[in-house]
Amino acid sequence: MHTEHILPKRLYYTIFGILILCTYLTVQIAFFDLGAVNTIAAVGIAIFKATLVVLFFMHVKYSTRLTWVVVIGSVFWLGILLALTMGDYLTRAWRTYG
Repeated sequence: MHTEHILPKRLYYTIFGILILCTYLTVQIAFFDLGAVNTIAAVGIAIFKATLVVLFFMHVKYSTRLTWVVVIGSVFWLGILLALTMGDYLTRAWRTYG
């Protein structure tokens, strides 16, 4: 028997507020010329926001171990795909010209 985990609406509104704040921060950071730090900051904020969405809005935080294994496996697979893509992109000969 699986019991439902009911969270207060206040928590959802708080998470929503944090997501809006992070979106605002991402937009504000884009206006500053910080070089490569702009991309690092934007990706960092995006990862934080995605983590909040997965944990709370997709209810993974209160799910079974099997759900956690699937989520962790998915993130691992995404890492493999990104590593292979960047490995290919960064070794292209056309990047050295221009």
